[in-house]
Amino acid sequence: MIVAKSILVISGVLFGSHCTDGFRRHQLSASWPRQRSGSIFSQFGKTSVCPLTPSLAIDISGEVWNDIPKHDEQPQNKSLGHPALLKAISDFHRNILYGNNTNNCALFTNIDARRIFHGRGGLYPGANHLTLDYYPPVFLLTSFEKLSEEELIVYGNSLASMWESLVDLTGFTSDNNSGVALTPCNLNKIPFTWVYQCRERENFVTKLMAGEIPEPHVVTENNGGNKFIVHLLKGQNHGLFLDMSAGRQWLQDQCSHGDNKILSVLNLFAYTCAFSIAALNGGAKTVVNVDMSGGALKIGQKNHELNNITSNSSKGTAKFLSHDIWKTWGKIKKLGPYDAIVVDPPSYQKGSFVAIKDYLKVIRRLPSLLHPNGYALLCLNAPELDTEFLLEQVRIGIPDNQLNFVHRLDNPSTFASADPERALKVLVFQQSPLAIDNQEID
Repeated sequence: MIVAKSILVISGVLFGSHCTDGFRRHQLSASWPRQRSGSIFSQFGKTSVCPLTPSLAIDISGEVWNDIPKHDEQPQNKSLGHPALLKAISDFHRNILYGNNTNNCALFTNIDARRIFHGRGGLYPGANHLTLDYYPPVFLLTSFEKLSEEELIVYGNSLASMWESLVDLTGFTSDNNSGVALTPCNLNKIPFTWVYQCRERENFVTKLMAGEIPEPHVVTENNGGNKFIVHLLKGQNHGLFLDMSAGRQWLQDQCSHGDNKILSVLNLFAYTCAFSIAALNGGAKTVVNVDMSGGALKIGQKNHELNNITSNSSKGTAKFLSHDIWKTWGKIKKLGPYDAIVVDPPSYQKGSFVAIKDYLKVIRRLPSLLHPNGYALLCLNAPELDTEFLLEQVRIGIPDNQLNFVHRLDNPSTFASADPERALKVLVFQQSPLAIDNQEID
């Protein structure tokens, strides 16, 4: 049986001492039923998210939502916030409280970084400009068009209400009579923190709206197994691309088991070396990370230290080459050949890489760098270029079926898209076992 001593659903603004930018504390106006049915409360009190929006009712259990627009409808009033995003927050809260985990409080603070809402996928009309991520213990709201102060208040209130309800969660026992006791959340010791970033060009801003960000800010992936440093207040890239988690998981799995186990990896356009962490934690012996950004590679080195991947550890070793790949092919080749090559370039970075003209140049190098039966993981995050673009580049650049297409990896479910061809493409290829002519390509 689950027993909850005190849980709050909160109406109004709950920022209090964490509040910035003119948010105000409002009196609470929610009462909770004392009835219990089965293992959870059978009913929840409904309250408005914000005093400015009394007509928008939220069921924090996420069970009753009549305001989600259909695919051909737009929300009626933007100042009330988009109901699909608000429901995603409610669902996230409900999953923390009533998931299949025995310690949901600990889960909330130790959960892997993840996307909570993906409006960019085009599944929610009127929300294409919105995403919400959780980099524990910080929420990041990103908008590709400027949001009004009223909208920010609504979203801030919804996040704060969820956080504060968990602050007052004091103890559960499992509902399967196992007698497992759950530890308190103790979230009152962790300030409610959220960041807003507007990416509209003329209104670009990144702002800490409430709370404080840990320094260093370390998040995890793969059920806490892989650790990464992130930086939410610096630029548009935060140190870890959440949509690429399936690619990293595939690589880690291939390094840990299988008939064609991967032991050596070339990580091109390595950024902060997340693929390297996945490979070495999976059992790879060597990874060569190449990126022209020395700053990104320094963070990558710190990521390796976080994961106890050092010269003194029993894990494999990593090399870091802060070079322009176009001028470094000779050195890259000398360190090979490789069991797997990861190619995860920017889709358009002037002076560095432009996918439509430069991807083919990289693809032509792959046969001379791969072991027979080696893998190539080709990634593309350009909405205007589809899967066929990559397949065609391989057909042109590597004739005679030397590199064979295996399959496309599914993106994480939290990045669902109405048009998968506009979403991230991650394609697995495998080198033919035939002998390869390793002559240098000009």
